[in-house]
Amino acid sequence: MEDNLSRSSRGKPIRCRAAVSRKPGEPLVIEEIMVATPMPREVRIRIICTSLCHSDIIFWKMKEFPGIFPRILGHEAIGIVESVGGEVDEVTDGDIVIPTFMSDCGECIDCKSEKSNLCSKLPFKVSPWMPRYETTRFTDLNGEILYHFLSVSSFSEYTVVDIAHLTKIDPAVPPDRACLLSCGVSTGVGAAWRTANVEAGSTVAIFGLGSIGLAVAEGARLCGATRIIGVDVNPDKFETGKKFGVTEFVSAENSGGKPVSQVINEMTGGGADYCFECVGLSSLVQESYACCRKGWGKTIMLGVAKPGSQVTLPASAILHDGKSLTGTLFGGLKPKSDIPILLKRYKDKELRLDEFVTHEVGFEDINKAFDLLIEGQSLRCVIWMNK
Repeated sequence: MEDNLSRSSRGKPIRCRAAVSRKPGEPLVIEEIMVATPMPREVRIRIICTSLCHSDIIFWKMKEFPGIFPRILGHEAIGIVESVGGEVDEVTDGDIVIPTFMSDCGECIDCKSEKSNLCSKLPFKVSPWMPRYETTRFTDLNGEILYHFLSVSSFSEYTVVDIAHLTKIDPAVPPDRACLLSCGVSTGVGAAWRTANVEAGSTVAIFGLGSIGLAVAEGARLCGATRIIGVDVNPDKFETGKKFGVTEFVSAENSGGKPVSQVINEMTGGGADYCFECVGLSSLVQESYACCRKGWGKTIMLGVAKPGSQVTLPASAILHDGKSLTGTLFGGLKPKSDIPILLKRYKDKELRLDEFVTHEVGFEDINKAFDLLIEGQSLRCVIWMNK
């Protein structure tokens, strides 16, 4: 039935189900929508499954721009190419693809360089539109515009994605595992692997043991880090963290009256070689920097902070201590070349993906996935479109 729909729909708008976010913080509404045909350099895909990322929660709650409604959220997914627009030769109908919020045009100086994954032709922004044309491909049955999210909008049975945001993958990898590399796991693993370039035998401190922090731990483990210190307010996360290589735990709420940075400096005899802030709090960026070893320490910020947040660091510390502080989007990975590498490492039983999936639900129960993540019960909840 799905294939018949795909064959008969090429070149025409598709009517399908989507989970629409109509008002901030309110349950998503599953309704029928229209998905337009792809424009040149665009691809229409049928979503197989999607998973819920904390960034979806942040923008679902956001009342001010770039929060905008009605919107189709979702950006961590896997799908099948249904049809392609003009000037697309990378993929064809039936290919299995992973969409990503990061573009990889392969044409600009940044995409051609090994130094950056920040495409300058289609730069990252939280836009409500398709990246190349600044228009939407979604309308409801009343003709009202529905806005896009992070160039993916995977909470729809069909979506349109720019070819620069799509990576063709090996169809042998199970979709409920491959979809995790669309955002969260790639971001964390990549931050340790590509951005920090964690060395074997090094010491790593991770602030926040949610999915991103655990993915950082997994990346640090793969890089051969000897000590991986997890910091969180919830001590129960240490047991989960052990599955991904966390060797020690520091309670952010029970550190004997000392700042966490002081505890880590004492534990490590001067600070960790690499510190990762995975929560999105400016105060934790400062704590991470404070327990980063002088001379060569690197602090990497992954957490999504509130709009307008500021990080304040002593100028003398920047001058005297020789540390570095950097941010990273998508872990510094180039999607089209690095996602296949990670998928191969999963197939070779090196990269752990199975342990991230704690729940699975059908599309009609998508709001349950939101509840599970908000309540801290899930790492990744896979949402199947039709199963």
